[in-house]
Amino acid sequence: MVQLLNITADETKRVVNLAGGSVEIERHRNDMQLITGYLQPMVPIAGVTPVGELEVLACLADDDYVVVDMRDPDWRLKGTIPGSISIPFEEVANRLDVLGCVRSSSGWNCDAAKKIVAFCNGPACPQSTRAMHAMVDNGFPPDKIYYYRGGMQDWLVLGLTTQASGA
Repeated sequence: MVQLLNITADETKRVVNLAGGSVEIERHRNDMQLITGYLQPMVPIAGVTPVGELEVLACLADDDYVVVDMRDPDWRLKGTIPGSISIPFEEVANRLDVLGCVRSSSGWNCDAAKKIVAFCNGPACPQSTRAMHAMVDNGFPPDKIYYYRGGMQDWLVLGLTTQASGA
């Protein structure tokens, strides 16, 4: 039996009208998926820049960027992108200092924030999307966020090196 997965938070199917008739698009569970969440937008917040693997590799070698694994720490223990740091999505709003922001009595000042590459488990993982919203809501500039939507799922499928990490 085929297991249907959500395309969005509230739909498992979508009808697309084409010149030759309508087609029902479904999302099926398969062995390549790390999780069964729902698809995340390429640009979750205006100003955020989507990036792919080559850009992530360049950012790992550039001191102006911090690559941030925003997954729950249990996922990180299974392997992560080498050189990334862990800031779980549920903690990021309280840890913006790690990203160059300064806490003040009125909240966070992120004028000197670093550029960050955010990732989680892949295109169907909401963890980094939730983290980015929390960051921006707390004053982090969206134009300093680079979103690796492919995340660990794409990294693994492409056979790129991972490292075990103790969160």
